[in-house]
Amino acid sequence: MRSDQQKELLSAVRGYLEHKLCGEKHPELSKDPFYEKELGLFVTLHMHGALRGCIGYIRGFKPLKHALFEMADAAAFQDHRFMPLIESELDEIEIEISILSELTGIADYHDIVIGIDGIFLKQGHKQAVFLPQVAPEQGWDLETTLKHLCRKAGLSSNAYKDRKTSFEVFQADVFSESEL
Repeated sequence: MRSDQQKELLSAVRGYLEHKLCGEKHPELSKDPFYEKELGLFVTLHMHGALRGCIGYIRGFKPLKHALFEMADAAAFQDHRFMPLIESELDEIEIEISILSELTGIADYHDIVIGIDGIFLKQGHKQAVFLPQVAPEQGWDLETTLKHLCRKAGLSSNAYKDRKTSFEVFQADVFSESEL
């Protein structure tokens, strides 16, 4: 993904949040064909280095130009772990966007590369996902990451060793306002 596209997407998310909270003009994306692609996408908000909201989906089901604003809205106002974003927080948040590759099934969890692979774990109806940046940000090794992912899915921490547990991995183009 090009740097100018990354800047445009980050600016569009910030503009969207300003629109929602302050009545500013709703931003529009350029006609770049890339924005027509249906890709997995997460929008993450950080405040003072701490998570403030993160919502997305791992498989694309609508064009990026529409999904971007939906995920920005969800991360800011619908993440059940946090109170909805308020206007006074706008200047304090940092926006991060993760554009995901297609998921690939793997036969053995030992094939997961921490810091490169995002992980989608599933056992029956229980599932959870970690973006590639989660484990390095937390300082976790593979085993610790998988234990946390199992707990996030509502499974026992060692469920990743169960043959009924399946894994898919993906990579992500991750970019934030502080990097550009």
